[in-house]
Amino acid sequence: MALAAKAATTTIPIVFTTGDDPVRRGMVTSLARPGANLTGSVFLSVELSAKRLEILRELVPGVARVAVFVNPAEPNNMESTLRGLESAARSFGMQIQVVKADSSGAINAAFESMERDRPDALFVAITPLFLDRRVHLAQLAAFHRLPTSYALRDFVEVGGLMSYGASAADAYRQVGAYTGRILKGAKPGDLPVVQSTKFELVINAQTARMLGLAVPDKLLVAADEVIE
Repeated sequence: MALAAKAATTTIPIVFTTGDDPVRRGMVTSLARPGANLTGSVFLSVELSAKRLEILRELVPGVARVAVFVNPAEPNNMESTLRGLESAARSFGMQIQVVKADSSGAINAAFESMERDRPDALFVAITPLFLDRRVHLAQLAAFHRLPTSYALRDFVEVGGLMSYGASAADAYRQVGAYTGRILKGAKPGDLPVVQSTKFELVINAQTARMLGLAVPDKLLVAADEVIE
């Protein structure tokens, strides 16, 4: 959406949030000096993919095959997610199975396919499509009894198993702060893109019990919130 806004105007200030590298995406020139009319905050969700996989491994004993849910309509995000996961999966002795979905119908079909293939767990990439359909995804994962990892707590609050990632609330606060500064005369290009410094692990204990998983004490202690 930020890229579309950038293409539409070079004068109107734009403040964005993104889970990918905004320099690599061509949104800004650099994090320190964005240039032009854009600035914002970075969730760092893609960069945390390896850590999410490690936590999923601790939560699901014996996990060997993990399906990775990506949106082919966002090729840059898909490529970044898979690049971050592949080396981590190799180090853990795990296999990655890429599953693509770009609509509600495709999501349903993907779960039907996974029902046949039976991966040990599911890793959901962070995209606007999946966030908008978080209830749908959480319900399907529960129905198919598939332990699933997400990047944002929004999924866990509606029944998802666990999430690890940057605090969305913290990122939105930064967007609000930058918007206020711009309204007072600051130029977006002079405001450094802020990278997330607050990360949170959220576990849905009720979903874990439903899946027959015992959450290790190590994760219960480390969790920022355990939803009962």
